[in-house]
Amino acid sequence: MAKAVVIGGGIGGLTAGIALHREGWEVTVLERAPRLEPVGSGLAISANGLRALDTLDLGDAVRELSQVQGQAGVRAADGRWLTHTTEDKARQRYGDSVVVLLRATLVDLLVKALGPQRLRLDTTATGVDAATGTVRTASTGPETTTGKVRSDGDELRADLIVAADGIGSPVRAALFPGHPGPVYAGVTAWRGLVPRPDVPIQSSESWGRGTVFGAHPISDDLVYFYATDLAPAGAAHGDQREELLRRFGGWHQPVPAVLRAADPARIIRNDLYYLREPLPAMHSGRVALVGDAAHPMTPNLGQGACQAIEDAVVLARLADGDLSAYTLSAYTEARLRRTAEVVRRSMSICAMTKLRNPVAVALRDRGMSLATRLTPDLMLRSMDGILGWRPPARPGSGQERAAPA
Repeated sequence: MAKAVVIGGGIGGLTAGIALHREGWEVTVLERAPRLEPVGSGLAISANGLRALDTLDLGDAVRELSQVQGQAGVRAADGRWLTHTTEDKARQRYGDSVVVLLRATLVDLLVKALGPQRLRLDTTATGVDAATGTVRTASTGPETTTGKVRSDGDELRADLIVAADGIGSPVRAALFPGHPGPVYAGVTAWRGLVPRPDVPIQSSESWGRGTVFGAHPISDDLVYFYATDLAPAGAAHGDQREELLRRFGGWHQPVPAVLRAADPARIIRNDLYYLREPLPAMHSGRVALVGDAAHPMTPNLGQGACQAIEDAVVLARLADGDLSAYTLSAYTEARLRRTAEVVRRSMSICAMTKLRNPVAVALRDRGMSLATRLTPDLMLRSMDGILGWRPPARPGSGQERAAPA
């Protein structure tokens, strides 16, 4: 049986492990954390991601968590709708809407599907040999209460190595040392989960002058929110809730209510980076890159998790229980152009949200409103190339082998 080692136990890595196992691979997923904590907040799985999860028999489990109802879209800071659609229209067009759920919930589903026997925690990949398929490892856990790191790592040999080691991927840097890597998008982001306040909440995102605030119910009693604003990379902030109230407290409801319900200690803030220059390939030797290791993007299209899941499913379908030089070249051909376009489109929307000049903001908002009136389904139609994606068929099934670019 062919062996695969997956580096990284996030969404892309876990999905790759499941998908490869289902295609006949012996899989080991390496995760440096000693345990998988319920970290992070929320994320979105759109129609394309749900279809990819369907190939692993996990799509319906995610669909059951959907809270999106009625109208959704983009609003101005005063609450006016700039562009919108409905859950029904999205479902009619793509067969699915979007599910916003806890990241921890999705990770739990993936871990159960993978099987704990295939997940090796407390293990850091310290290097790879792409030519031989060797992964060097070290335990990341402390040897004693002094915190000294143990050095009892080993070497794993694999027919295929999947690098799902995140936006700062050491594997990507080692395989493509001349590539500039991710660059700062110019904005910082806050994310959090709050008890659902006693005000009406529809899934929406609101745009201001260089600012964005999104709020999405993810259960009857919980709301996921996120916000972005321009800031120098690495800028320090004190009380995160006070900082958010200063920037967004005067916006339309439910923005102030959501922020007042937030626990300052549980608000996550991080600067946003993306891969402005695509990699020359999404593989090298016996190594394939997936998710943020291959194509970090801004969150403006809500496609980070979806593209990682697509990567994993396409890679496993093409590998089909074996590996050849053709397999990983076909993987790059199927994924590189598509993911580069999603990165580009996501950053183009980010650039629109970064506008601060009042005249430019007014023109942007007026243009969005006018376009929606002239073409009511514009919000959906603009996403056809992304949300209309279909997973590739298994080789030999008589259907197309690769997903559309």
